[in-house]
Amino acid sequence: MVSLNKFNLSYIVSTRNRLPFLQITMQKLMEALQPDEEIVVVDGNSTDGSKEYLQQLFNAGSIHQFISEPDKNQAHGWNKALLMAKGSIIKKIIDDDVFCYPAINKCKQYMLQNADVDVVISNDLGCSLTNHNNIQRSGRQPQFEKWKAGLTPTFTFGDVHMLIRRSALAYIGLYNTSFIMMDWEYSLRISHSKSNICYFTGYNALSVSHPQTVSALKNSDTISAQGKKAAVLYDYAGDDAEISLWSKIKIFIGKRIYRSDSKSGDITENNLPDIQTIYNSLYGYINELNKRKEALFIESHK
Repeated sequence: MVSLNKFNLSYIVSTRNRLPFLQITMQKLMEALQPDEEIVVVDGNSTDGSKEYLQQLFNAGSIHQFISEPDKNQAHGWNKALLMAKGSIIKKIIDDDVFCYPAINKCKQYMLQNADVDVVISNDLGCSLTNHNNIQRSGRQPQFEKWKAGLTPTFTFGDVHMLIRRSALAYIGLYNTSFIMMDWEYSLRISHSKSNICYFTGYNALSVSHPQTVSALKNSDTISAQGKKAAVLYDYAGDDAEISLWSKIKIFIGKRIYRSDSKSGDITENNLPDIQTIYNSLYGYINELNKRKEALFIESHK
């Protein structure tokens, strides 16, 4: 039995001004929620109706914790959510991506049964909103295996498919608010700290690229400088994955999925494609893929 202040898993969401995507994501999340899980949402003082929508969900008891206030940057919002989370395990939910909740539940159960595991990551899926039928499969298992064998001190991975043990935050820390590529730096820090990372060969998430996800391209010089700084700090020699592959804002630019047909600027209610149909298709795809694939858990410390 789960007490009022104890959850096995906290789903955390940090969002601002992406209501059409948020509504789809929250509906899927609420439908999948288990009794031992909570939903924590941090809104960055949205002006597009997201704040009011989330307040209604909170008032109805559909989400457990909710605040809306300005964030200093993206990492600041996510750190608030991490600190608010009450679950022993934390799963980040990005408002415009697709998640496989049965696969996430498998990872949750594995972490509950293996208390020494700090982090679970999985294989990757990705597509662009304008070319959603072209779904790319990839993964970081070769880099993980090399790191596990002690051949490299660090490796990178995306946090969109990561589950992290809350108690591990005392050792790993929060997102670095000075980094634009916060997830890239975080993965280097996690692996460099020799945390017990477990690799799940299934698929927890499918990243969806669209014009709003590339808003930080204008910061390319800063990104490059920060990449060099983190590489030195964490003794990262690099590999086939450029820094751009591991940030949500550029992830599929580097993989050449996102093409010139996405130059329309910010997606608004006036120029949205039929995202409900697209996202239903993507949720179906990742769920069916995981049903067909026998996934394994590979621990780094065994």
